[in-house]
Amino acid sequence: MFRARSNEYLANGVIITPANPEPYENVTIVYNGLLSKNGANDMYAHVGFGEHWHGAQDLRMIKTCSGFEATIPAANIDSMSVAFHDPANNWDNNSGSNYNFQIKH
Repeated sequence: MFRARSNEYLANGVIITPANPEPYENVTIVYNGLLSKNGANDMYAHVGFGEHWHGAQDLRMIKTCSGFEATIPAANIDSMSVAFHDPANNWDNNSGSNYNFQIKH
């Protein structure tokens, strides 16, 4: 699985803070991508950890001046995967590759 540093998805409107989270550290996900730019008023981040999306859940994102944001604690697993969807079930999953971020160990 490809694991990006936070800024590698910037062109797609996706970034996380901190860029290299540690286990249990709060991670803020910011989305200002395709769905946001096409008028979505509500957005959800579908987030899971590790290769098999452990603990997968949908987080309702809050609209901010940066786009949409949500915060979640990083799990004690090597990676976090994210895809985004709106209430109409339109998805941005990075063309099927998802948005994958490494968690420091």
